[in-house]
Amino acid sequence: MEIKNSYATKTNSPPKPPIILTPSVAIDPATKTEVLWYIAQKIPELRKWIIANPSADAQILEYISQQGGPDVRYSFEVLFSAYDSNE
Repeated sequence: MEIKNSYATKTNSPPKPPIILTPSVAIDPATKTEVLWYIAQKIPELRKWIIANPSADAQILEYISQQGGPDVRYSFEVLFSAYDSNE
């Protein structure tokens, strides 16, 4: 019985490398919501960058505010002051 590699028959290129989670990924509006949630739940030192992501929804921001993390409070202060200055 011959074993076939289904991946090899679909494409001749290797799979994409895993995402390296950096501040750039956390702040990028194109980052998928699932990735932002993973960062918020597993990588506290990157939470502050999600706060600056315009694609971050209210639920993830609420989660981050409840969980805290390095510089999270300050990041929210910066965000709120930006809203206040636009009024």
